[in-house]
Amino acid sequence: IPRHVGGDEAGGGAWTTLHRALSALLTCLWLVLAITMVRFYMEKGTHKGLYKSIQKTLKFFQTFALLEIVHCLIGIVPTSVIVTGVQVSSRIFMVWLVTHSIKPIQNEESVVLFLVAWTVTEITRYSFYTFSLLDHLPYFIKWARYNFFIILYPIGVVGELLTIYAALPYVKKTGMFSIRLPNKYNVSFDYYYFLLITMASYIPLFPQLYFHMLRQRRKVLHGEVIVEKDD
Repeated sequence: IPRHVGGDEAGGGAWTTLHRALSALLTCLWLVLAITMVRFYMEKGTHKGLYKSIQKTLKFFQTFALLEIVHCLIGIVPTSVIVTGVQVSSRIFMVWLVTHSIKPIQNEESVVLFLVAWTVTEITRYSFYTFSLLDHLPYFIKWARYNFFIILYPIGVVGELLTIYAALPYVKKTGMFSIRLPNKYNVSFDYYYFLLITMASYIPLFPQLYFHMLRQRRKVLHGEVIVEKDD
């Protein structure tokens, strides 16, 4: 959650103004993306072609999110670098190295699952940031921020895993992104097995992220004092 910086701190007003502007802008942009997705489905009556219609916007949004890691590193946002890094990097991986690179899977229903989960999550999250920085946080926005994820996180994870699973036959057949021996670097890499390892990594990582959010929920909504170990 962005730190509320008082006007008496050096540079505080500038950082607060910047965060207000960025949060408000990103809220509007994700809202536009959501409206575009709904309009597409209403006009076409199918999810096929949806990803292609929004892919440029989605790639920009998710790549731009790398700045969130930088903000955590330099202390502008007092959020765990590890938690933010895992979330941002996994989405960038899904956008560029899976869905963008493996076009035959772009019309999978699982793609719609993580698109919807991501979009609703980001609208809620950036709305929360915006109103918090304005010191006028409606309770519904606060409630949504710490309740919607209970359903959205699992939906997003299921969508991502099913999409990677759908990509496996194509990756195995084409050998894309793989490096075979012999070669001058004397190294080998199999993208097929890398995707399998990536899927397996969700087993330990998802519960950690999910229970982290549950702890934050209890702390924010119910006022519980929770002592967490340093990352």
